[in-house]
Amino acid sequence: MKLLLISDHESEYLWDYYQPGCLSGIEMILSCGDLNSNYLSFLVTMTGVPLLYVHGNHDKTYDVHPPEGCDCVEDQLVCVKGLRVLGLGGSYLYNGGPHQYTERQMARRIRRLRFQLWRSGGVDIVLTHSPMEGYGDGEDYAHQGFRCLLDLVDKYRPQYLVHGHVHRNYGVDIPRTLSRGETTIVNAYERYTIEARPGGDLEKPARRRRLVF
Repeated sequence: MKLLLISDHESEYLWDYYQPGCLSGIEMILSCGDLNSNYLSFLVTMTGVPLLYVHGNHDKTYDVHPPEGCDCVEDQLVCVKGLRVLGLGGSYLYNGGPHQYTERQMARRIRRLRFQLWRSGGVDIVLTHSPMEGYGDGEDYAHQGFRCLLDLVDKYRPQYLVHGHVHRNYGVDIPRTLSRGETTIVNAYERYTIEARPGGDLEKPARRRRLVF
């Protein structure tokens, strides 16, 4: 399954200079946050494919102006087209703004998802805004990664952990992809495509929500 990953910066190629057919073959879009809600609505309208998103630390208007036609997957595991996606948005707490968490708070969010993970038999893609500690995170406090995501990846071995938050234009040495065990970590800044293998079962969706397309 071909997926489009987006985060942090609206792509001119996909918005200002969009050409019909430029996203041909894309079967799902995953947003890691900090994007204009109108941009997400535009992409889902143009492609007609599912668009799942989590919040970035700058997504302050989604509550009053959510992306139309898109699905927020914060703190839940959903199965779409057989692909199991777990959403954990937000950044490390640095100034008390919305969608910011301490290490302990993020670990608590993960613990609350254990039943959904058990029921689904695991997860294919972990969709976050912040990266894991030591894997594509920054040296400053605002861009540090979460240690508890390491345990999540080590235990459930998803195909991908997809994040944003660390802009690749911050420096030439910021990698697009990294690996930890069987998991590929992807920085989704602006846009990137991946191929994922559906591993879920649409007859056994997450308990809190069922998405079927």
